[in-house]
Amino acid sequence: MLISSKMYLPNFQTAIIPSKKLTHYLLCSTHSTGGSKARFFLGQGFSLDNWHELQRGLQEIAKNYDVVKTEESPFGIRYVVDGKLTTPKQRSVYIRTVWFIEQGETVPYFVTAYPQENKND
Repeated sequence: MLISSKMYLPNFQTAIIPSKKLTHYLLCSTHSTGGSKARFFLGQGFSLDNWHELQRGLQEIAKNYDVVKTEESPFGIRYVVDGKLTTPKQRSVYIRTVWFIEQGETVPYFVTAYPQENKND
């Protein structure tokens, strides 16, 4: 479902971004499904040594940008939030982030992020 009015990620202030999701997925170029995403983030100056910077950037997107799409399932609600990420190379790139709140819960969990190719220079 597309969102017509402004809506932020519910409970963004309690959002959980597991370090392993960043270090073993988004910043791991050998990961079977995350490798291409890792090459993008590594190419922007993020690394295993500074994974906290990527975590902070993802938190900022959850806090400052509107939800652009939601999808409900019997398991919970998936939220898509697009935003601008400032990189260690002092560039701004547009990425899409995906979050999930399980049925009966209130805490959003980070699922993934990837570049919005048509918006990045």
